[in-house]
Amino acid sequence: MIKANHIIWLWAARDLGRDGAGEEDLIKLDIINEVVNKTGITKTKAEMAVETVFESMKRALSSGERIELRGFGIFNVRPRKTGIGRNPRTGAEVAIPPGKAVRFKPGKELQAL
Repeated sequence: MIKANHIIWLWAARDLGRDGAGEEDLIKLDIINEVVNKTGITKTKAEMAVETVFESMKRALSSGERIELRGFGIFNVRPRKTGIGRNPRTGAEVAIPPGKAVRFKPGKELQAL
């Protein structure tokens, strides 16, 4: 299990200085720029750090591990049920195979936003 003290998680949406005017999407570049601004490291190193965090999270989730970032939330992989859907063009029934889905449960601090 990956815990927050094992990963340097330098980002929180409320600290990114958004002005609240309109809905803006947060992209990876915004996170990288925030790491650069808060730490003073080079943009290349910040990009490498952010990529490393995301890659380690992907790897953990793909192997079925649970990721707990205290104060932020919990990511885990859950099985998705099989089902029957419909082709919107033809209306024919289509079998939907079982799969897996990543779920996120926000922590208390994040829910308070």
